[in-house]
Order: sequence, then C-alpha cells, then structure tokens
Amino acid sequence: MNQDDDHKHRNEVTLRDVSAAVGLGMSTISRVLRNHGSFSKATRDRVMKAVDELGYVPNRIAGALASSGSNLVGIVIPSLHNIVFPDLLSGAAVALNPIGFQTVIAVTDYDIEQEQKVIQSMLAWRPAAFLVTGLEHTGRTRSMLKNSGVRVAELLDTDGEGIDLVVGFSQREAGAVSARHLLERGYRRIGYIGPQFSFDPRARKRFEGFSQVLAEAGIEPAETELIGRTSSTEAGRAALERMLARNSNLDAVYFSNDDFAVGGLFHCFAKGIAVPSRLAIMGYNGLDIGRFAPQPLTTLLTPRTEIGEIGARMVMEGGDPQVVDLPFEILEGATT
Repeated sequence: MNQDDDHKHRNEVTLRDVSAAVGLGMSTISRVLRNHGSFSKATRDRVMKAVDELGYVPNRIAGALASSGSNLVGIVIPSLHNIVFPDLLSGAAVALNPIGFQTVIAVTDYDIEQEQKVIQSMLAWRPAAFLVTGLEHTGRTRSMLKNSGVRVAELLDTDGEGIDLVVGFSQREAGAVSARHLLERGYRRIGYIGPQFSFDPRARKRFEGFSQVLAEAGIEPAETELIGRTSSTEAGRAALERMLARNSNLDAVYFSNDDFAVGGLFHCFAKGIAVPSRLAIMGYNGLDIGRFAPQPLTTLLTPRTEIGEIGARMVMEGGDPQVVDLPFEILEGATT
C-alpha cells in the first residue's frame, strides 16, 4: 500500500492546521503542546480547544522514519480474558506478518476513556494503520482517528456509523436469531445473563435484538442478571445460581457469551438440573470449550478470526470506506 495514495482518502491534521485555526504562530503552538516556554493560560486553552476539535496528535517520529512510513499497526481490544479477542489478533497476524508489518496491541478493559488514551499514544508514533474493536468511542477518539491520515478498521460490529472501514456483523441480529431459536423450541420463561451494558455495547445490542424478538412474541425476559466486566466460567456459574434462587420457574437462559454459558452448564451438572428438559442453556461465540463439551453447548458461531484477517487486509490495501458484513451461524448443540 502506498501511503501517498491512501492520503487521497484521509487528510492528516498538521501543526500548521492548528496554527491557522487559532491564529497563532507555529512556534507558540509547539511551546504549548510541549508545555515548555512562556504562554498564557488563555493561549493554552485556545490551542488545546483547537487540538481537540481538529483531532491533532503531535508526531514523535523524526524526519526520515516519518517520511518513509511506519511498519507498525495499532490494534486496540477490550480484553484478553475472552478467547474471541486473541482469535481476532490471530486473524490480523495472518494478513500482516507476511508483508512485514508488526502489531502494537493495547487492552482497554472496555473503558472508552482508556481507549482514547492508548490511541492517542499510538498515533503519536504514526502507525501505518489501526484496527479497533467496535463502533463506540469518545468524540475525541473519533476525531483523532478521522484526522490521523491512516486507515482505520472497526471490527466485530456493523450496527452504527463507522469512521472508515467496518468489518463484522449485526450484533442486534445475532441476538434476534438467538431469541427466535429459543422461541421456536417452545421456551417462554427466559432469563438473560451478561455483562453490565455500560461496559460492553456489543452485548447491549445483542440484548436489544433478543428482547425485541421476545416482545414481538408478547413476552419479556423473565430475569436479567448483569455482572462485571470479566468473562469467566466461574462468573457464569455464580450468576445462574443467583438467578435460579430468585426464580426457579425459568425454562431457558440466554448467556451473552460461551464463557458464562459453560459456567451455567457446570452449575446445572453440579445441582442435578437436567439440560435441556428442565432448563435450556444457550451461549454466543462458538468457543471450543462449549462446542466440544460432553454435552455440546447450543451457541452462535461468530467469524472473529476472519474479521481480524479481512480488517487487516483492507487497511493495508486501501480503497474507499465501506462496510463488510460477514455471516454467523447457529450451532445446535444438546442444551436447547
């Protein structure tokens, strides 16, 4: 990929642009950004306001390296606890390693303010491209990425407005398909277990799609259990135990991911709860731990490795902004 060709699509904000926006000399702008030398608070406020509005990030790469282009690709993911994100990284590596690009990876713990900080730090070294997870970011992050002069691929979600390239699938439709699966099998007293929606917007969208289909059938989720940020079998097992203590009349539980769902399945095994005749269990992501369990988990298989590979190829190849919507599939196991 030729970066000059790429810049036809993306215009990098420069120090000169900030200077023109505030009507101050570039030397003054530079002093403010380096926090070195004399300038008034009013001047600093004017400069920083323009920096935020324009999405300017200081360039820390010196002359020759900056002109020749970086071989770094920034990848920002929310977690390493869930195998989904290592799978995403594996897919990206398939596309990037053979052409000599190295990845710089940051983990945000589902915190968009932390995402803003790490993206700003990465942009200061002028990566060749960016892969980020999801479509929800702070306004500052969107501005920085839009005006960075590098290609950006947002991965795993197509429900919303993208910055540049978007590769994923509809999270709302994934939730809707899961709800239809349970309804078609006659389940009506359905619970939901997942993370706090403020931490994970993709889980929130799946729940919205799931709830909408239930509402169209004239029912609502009978119980909802929202837990912390970390996905684990332990958290899923404990959450199902709490839910059934409140409402033992449930006939199915939809889990936001397979880590939680396998934990729920373990709870049923331990307590002698027959699955699916007494309680159906459904997960999401199609992880091996659920697919190859002695009683295979019913789940939805997502194309996360393909998403990582396609997203990485697209940011390196250039081209116009676009959305690539990939298919997912229901895996009918033995738990529904």
